[in-house]
Amino acid sequence: MVNLTTAYTAPINPSNANPVLSRATVFAGLRKKVRRAQDFVPVIISCEVVKVEDNVVTREIVFKKGEGPPGTVKEVCVEFDPTKVDFQQSDGTTISNIISDGPSGDPNDLYLSYSFEWKHPNVEAGSAEAEELQAKHKKTAKMAVDSTIETVRRMAKEGVDS
Repeated sequence: MVNLTTAYTAPINPSNANPVLSRATVFAGLRKKVRRAQDFVPVIISCEVVKVEDNVVTREIVFKKGEGPPGTVKEVCVEFDPTKVDFQQSDGTTISNIISDGPSGDPNDLYLSYSFEWKHPNVEAGSAEAEELQAKHKKTAKMAVDSTIETVRRMAKEGVDS
């Protein structure tokens, strides 16, 4: 068994960003992502919310073949407004989406980070398969962060409530 971890961070409002996104807008986007993951992460093809209780959402998601666990995956999502959302999958895989402040202290100097801990019970630590999975996970992390920022920005441009 191996646990593979990775994280990726990107600026939410680089110099060419239009419109500039506030923390409130980005967090609203993360809340929408909890409920409609397929709109934000291309490797997820469906998302069904099965329970909402305060800041905890239980959902069932389905990944594209070969891009995640097969079949329906149950996730418990905990929203910590206005900074992060944690996702716990039934196999123990853990994902955090975090909005952080940049060094300037400007309220629009924001970063979005995703951290992942994937459980692979049938993969041996240090094996070629583990290395291949780690490389794939790094690409997935970048894609997930970038596509989330792009989706929230597009929704803001279109006037869609996040």
